[in-house]
Amino acid sequence: MGELVERVDDQDRVLGVVERGEAVRRGWLYRMAMVLCRDAKGRYLVHRRPETGSRFPGQYSWLVAGAVGVGESYEEAARRELREELGVDAPVRPLFTFLCDGELSPYWFAVHEAVVEEADVAPDASEIAWHGWLTGDRLREAMASRPFVSDSRDAYARYLALDSTGSPGSGVRSD
Repeated sequence: MGELVERVDDQDRVLGVVERGEAVRRGWLYRMAMVLCRDAKGRYLVHRRPETGSRFPGQYSWLVAGAVGVGESYEEAARRELREELGVDAPVRPLFTFLCDGELSPYWFAVHEAVVEEADVAPDASEIAWHGWLTGDRLREAMASRPFVSDSRDAYARYLALDSTGSPGSGVRSD
């Protein structure tokens, strides 16, 4: 049996438990948790997916992400993804949630933020082929010139509309 997720409706209410693969094949909504990582200097962690990955091979992202498990909160899933993909255990702060018409399937997309120490990051090579830290200006340049996962771009556009309190405002700082 594959990964189990909660199938949800367009109001993010649980309808039942299904295999994630079935949700993707049938276009059913489920939940995803994402984390953008910043360091104490305000730089953003960006990574490239392995060329051999099953999802978005060789593409870049500024988020670590994964499906929310059955009975798991968005925040719990975000912290788990940090541990699994980056080897980091850090608090996460919810930023925003939106209904994403994802490239693979539609889902509820909850974006969180974590401040992590560069030295603590130990990426899982099966998930991350390369990683680096970019200033806000460099992240903007990378978004314009590199192949980023489409859902990552969607979240980035929404993030630009936020200020540091999670309210509409300035978003990613210029450096």
